[in-house]
Amino acid sequence: MTGRALVVVRAGALTTVQDEGRPGHAHLGVPRSGALDLPAARLVNRLAGNAPDAAVLETTLNGCAVRVSETATVVVGGAACAVTVDGRPVPWGAPVRVPAGSVLDVGPAASGVRAYVALGGGVTVERVLGSRSTDLLSGLGPAPLADGAVLPLGPEPSDRPRVDVAPQPGAPRELVLRTRLGPRADRFTEAAPRTLATGAYRVSAASNRIGLRTEGPALAHASTAELPSEGMVLGAVQVPPDGLPVVFLADHPTTGGYPVIGVVHEADLAAAAQAPPGTPLRFAPWKERGGARRG
Repeated sequence: MTGRALVVVRAGALTTVQDEGRPGHAHLGVPRSGALDLPAARLVNRLAGNAPDAAVLETTLNGCAVRVSETATVVVGGAACAVTVDGRPVPWGAPVRVPAGSVLDVGPAASGVRAYVALGGGVTVERVLGSRSTDLLSGLGPAPLADGAVLPLGPEPSDRPRVDVAPQPGAPRELVLRTRLGPRADRFTEAAPRTLATGAYRVSAASNRIGLRTEGPALAHASTAELPSEGMVLGAVQVPPDGLPVVFLADHPTTGGYPVIGVVHEADLAAAAQAPPGTPLRFAPWKERGGARRG
């Protein structure tokens, strides 16, 4: 490899390039995409001296390993995990200097699901619609990492914040999702909203970047009449025919044929990204007081 770059030594279960995504293109059928735990991605970027929207690596469950062509500052955050450089333990959640030719290994998540790896200068793959993010549903952006892939890096930043370790939230023991009813709550029985608000749910192992799937009490549809496909927003809680709510995450579809019983507060979605399968889950009623951003 030439220039500043990384070579993928171990891609892991699913490692993708992510930044802040590509909002504002839903009218073209393009979802937002971007880091599922956006606060964690922004934090590791700040610690590495990058701009908040620099592209990072998002791992899933079992981490990844990369070799750097030139000495680089690296920060690993998000899901707690062991981090090594050439087999030697190094800090998690703090800047680490990785010598040229060395291998950074991000271990399996000990808590949480998704780790974020910021490299000084960021991953500088080509932008698509203003973003370097991998969109698994639309196929936009770079493909998920594969062993042997080479990704370019930007210039190493000259300044970095002086911090030993930055506090980061842990994975939730119970996932509480503030949820506002609508826009199709009237497509369910009168009991369904109460079931949603009081039911004991769990995070399903079938969850992915598209949606957080759940296990628990089913919500009964009041009508089986077909609903025209309509736009979806981040955090929409769609209910398919099996009655189990699905919370749409960053790679969600832009239209759907099943009714949306409610919308989760966007601020709660980062915790949803870090909730392992089996995590207890509650949908807490949420009355918006204005100003919550969507899209």
